[in-house]
Amino acid sequence: MKGQRTGRLIRIVSKLLTCPSRQFSVTSLADDFDVSKTVVSDDVSIIDEALQAEGLGRVRVDRGRSGGAFFVPQVSRARREVFLARLADVLSKEDRILPSGLIYYSDILFNPKFTWELGLILASDFYDIRPDVVMTSEVKGIPLGMSTAQALGVPLAVCRFRNRASDGPAVCVHFATQTGDVRAMYMGTKQICQGSRVLVIDDFMRGGSTASGMCQVVREFKAELVGIGVFLAALEPRKKAIESYSALLRLDMSGEGARVSISG
Repeated sequence: MKGQRTGRLIRIVSKLLTCPSRQFSVTSLADDFDVSKTVVSDDVSIIDEALQAEGLGRVRVDRGRSGGAFFVPQVSRARREVFLARLADVLSKEDRILPSGLIYYSDILFNPKFTWELGLILASDFYDIRPDVVMTSEVKGIPLGMSTAQALGVPLAVCRFRNRASDGPAVCVHFATQTGDVRAMYMGTKQICQGSRVLVIDDFMRGGSTASGMCQVVREFKAELVGIGVFLAALEPRKKAIESYSALLRLDMSGEGARVSISG
């Protein structure tokens, strides 16, 4: 249906942002709005410039036969640093310190206005490796993993610490914790396929045992681990159960109180 450009721009932006990484044929968009492909291409260029100016990402156009326009999360350095610095200040408050060197952050990860932005940032960091699925663990990792998966346009697979009948058949792996205990982790057999490219997302890392357990799950499914993203990582212990990961924020409990800073 033909309409004013403003309305058309808003509707195209809505399609692109609600379905990141999904390609929308320029021809189909032109037919939907009863305009020429040239007009739609001009609209996409305007949207691309606006999203880049906001620091959210950009719109790419695949010129191939089956291609189209799609949104790519690409959070700017300036937007990223302002947002993460704000979170670091909030998390550094004294009343957030919990026993055993922990810190309270559930209100951050269960607040959509924060997790939406965090998901865009993590998706920006790992977009180029093209994961097929995002993996996380229950419970606090789920909102962060879901927002990242949504921004990448891929499904989320959740590792559980207790098997549920509603999850269907599951694979179980055992992993050692920092204290020397052994825990079990379950993954439904229908969530990951052999050969899938898996991005692991963890909410908090101290010794890295949970992330290490998820890496074992990836290997058990004969899938490929392509990256590990972490919301908040403790500086101590320095030696983690995994060697390579990317953290957004760092937690330093070595002095009085807690100091959270942007990971350099």
